[in-house]
Amino acid sequence: MFSFDNSYGRLPDRFYTKMAPTPVAKPDWIALNEELAREMGLDVEAMRAAPEVFAGNAVPEGADPLAQLYAGHQFGGWSPQLGDGRAILLGEHVSEGRRWDVQLKGSGPTPYSRMGDGRAALGPVMREYLVSEAMHALGVPTTRALAAVTTGETVLRQEGPLPGGVLTRVASSHIRVGTFQVFAARDDVEGLRILLDHAIARHAPGAEWPMGLLRHVMRAQADLVARWMGLGFIHGVMNTDNMTISGETIDYGPCAFMEAYHPDTVYSSIDQFGRYAWKAQPDIALWNLAQLATALLPLMGEREAAVAEATEVLEGFRDLYAEAWSRVMTAKIGTDDMALAMELLAIMAEDQGDFTNTFRALTVAPDTARDQVTSRERLDDWIARWQAKGPDVEAMRRANPAVIPRNHRVEEAISAAYRDDLAPFHALRAVLADPWEETEANAAYRRPAAPDEAVTRTFCGT
Repeated sequence: MFSFDNSYGRLPDRFYTKMAPTPVAKPDWIALNEELAREMGLDVEAMRAAPEVFAGNAVPEGADPLAQLYAGHQFGGWSPQLGDGRAILLGEHVSEGRRWDVQLKGSGPTPYSRMGDGRAALGPVMREYLVSEAMHALGVPTTRALAAVTTGETVLRQEGPLPGGVLTRVASSHIRVGTFQVFAARDDVEGLRILLDHAIARHAPGAEWPMGLLRHVMRAQADLVARWMGLGFIHGVMNTDNMTISGETIDYGPCAFMEAYHPDTVYSSIDQFGRYAWKAQPDIALWNLAQLATALLPLMGEREAAVAEATEVLEGFRDLYAEAWSRVMTAKIGTDDMALAMELLAIMAEDQGDFTNTFRALTVAPDTARDQVTSRERLDDWIARWQAKGPDVEAMRRANPAVIPRNHRVEEAISAAYRDDLAPFHALRAVLADPWEETEANAAYRRPAAPDEAVTRTFCGT
């Protein structure tokens, strides 16, 4: 089924714990991502006939299952050992020169579970499937969902017993900032060196050693976060163990897409002080990169000189991010006047106009953008000055989606699934796969939540 070449599993055994997933009672399909399977060169029919593989009941030939070790800063607090507490990396599938990690999420306890059950409820599995695939369709680097299955078992969570699920997640790798941090914290310089060599070979071939990796990750993360910001996306839990070296979005726990725009918007129920608010994401990305740089210092010789070099590299992040943010925002308004773009955001913040629909209205029918705000005179003046610049409407169409995974629609799909109805999930999945055009099929999904539908708090779901 897979063509595995497990380079991470050939690293020293202190990088992971090798173990098989824990079988479940009765695996059955929620969804198989046939488009992604074909992209990976996999046999869709063989996959369809084997839900047990994607539940962890059968380990495919060539797999070398393991739980990865890492550490991390969580909401700024240091956790010296984290690791895959409910995930097993089956291995690395290789096809046509490309390498994908294949991981089962919700596959049972590991030595890193910290007293958890290692399982996942159906809701978080479905949320990650929907949102990660939506992000891919929106052009954002991301881990992806290859498959999702039910387990025939229940998991106990704060809200009571819930049906369980397992997500098959694929990624360029699951190496995180926190993977470097755990070896640095343990003064394991040899482990750091091995990990750095592995990460450079996998993600930045030919990069200068060791600062070339930091520069690579900085560029990738500056671009990634700017793309998030341009879609009104709020990750919600930007801990260092949730920042990948590959520059892919990972871990969609309390994530959300803004509806009413305000830069201070927070959805995550555990982000009580707004550390990971929409506007804070670029600064947090830099903070996380500084932790990566700190972890690399033992490989850089004399400490004072190493700190100076790392600081100089990190000082380049703000320029990289400003360039990426400018690309995103000038594409969204179809003209290179960044000041004009920021003025529009200020108008939207004052009235909390719908983020997605305001930009999309400018793309297809500028006069209807007035319906998104109450300060219509101010917006009318802005539109007149903007139209005078002759905006590139085609560029705007490629930058402003018609549909996003609105929070209430995701919750609607999850609630229905808990009643054994997967139809809303599949309908939403189909709509999110084609987010760039207004169609009859997606009309209802473009509407913001009514007051009684609004989802103002999101949860990790662990």
